[in-house]
Amino acid sequence: MQKIFVTGSAGFIGWATCRLLLNQGFTVIGIDNVNDYYDPKIKELRLQDLRKFQNFIFYKADIENFEILKNIFKTHKIDAVINLAARAGVRASVENPWGYLDTNVKGTINLLECIKEHEIKTFVLASTSSVYGDTERMPFKVSDATDKPLAPYPASKKAAELFCYSYHYLYDINTIIPRYFTVYGPFGRPDMSIFRFIKKIDSGEPITVYGDGKQKRDFTFVEDIAEATVRCLNLDGYKILNLGNDRPVELIYVINLIEELLQKKAKIQWQPRHPADIYATWADISEAKKYIGWSPKISIEEGIQITVDWFKKNRSLLQEIKI
Repeated sequence: MQKIFVTGSAGFIGWATCRLLLNQGFTVIGIDNVNDYYDPKIKELRLQDLRKFQNFIFYKADIENFEILKNIFKTHKIDAVINLAARAGVRASVENPWGYLDTNVKGTINLLECIKEHEIKTFVLASTSSVYGDTERMPFKVSDATDKPLAPYPASKKAAELFCYSYHYLYDINTIIPRYFTVYGPFGRPDMSIFRFIKKIDSGEPITVYGDGKQKRDFTFVEDIAEATVRCLNLDGYKILNLGNDRPVELIYVINLIEELLQKKAKIQWQPRHPADIYATWADISEAKKYIGWSPKISIEEGIQITVDWFKKNRSLLQEIKI
């Protein structure tokens, strides 16, 4: 039974990826500092779900702490590492760039040093569509330039990608970098648009929309993302993949879907577009199809239906979640 070390295991994508690995029979060693970047109550709910599995081991700790990481790697014979721990959020990174440097860059280097020391062969680093910056060329291709990030968050993820290449080159570590495109679904992040929209429209509160609502996102369902992330463990060499739904939709279209499913009208407060926001994203998923045989299964319409149904089922629990 292989042991997979998953960082950020109380996070949204971390939870979904751990759950899939556990269901497939892997032993998962999870680590998360359960910080308060967004309401930690939802992180605790995710951990409660994962603790139902006997093959889940959890450490409440930070990947910025090199000594703790070294002890974990000494304690367990780890077969592969999936790094999903990150400071996320484009706008927040403009306010606090240092936190993004510490977690996304220093934390990644700490993991790479442990991987090197213990001769672990495979490392999966979660990256982001934000590294492409604001380009009119669509869809985003892995071969596109990524040297003009618009905020510290994508800059830190690009730096982490580059450190990964160095360690791959020097120590022959199989390094796979999935770049995620706007992930959503049950147990989603309360700081992200879809969770906020559902909760606020349901309670009759106004929602904030930056720009004109016609900005497009390649919204991708979390279970599709988890499946692709786990498949990355089978790859060799150094590879970058785009993981997106390959079907960008306007933000206002998603709001309309939520309105229909909740049978409530959104009260929209319009705000100017933030300069660090990309106007549109669209993933070219050619590499994902070629290397891991992956295409997304869940359409935006089906995914929003699943997410709204989950919200309704857990409404009483989610009322306490701050957004």
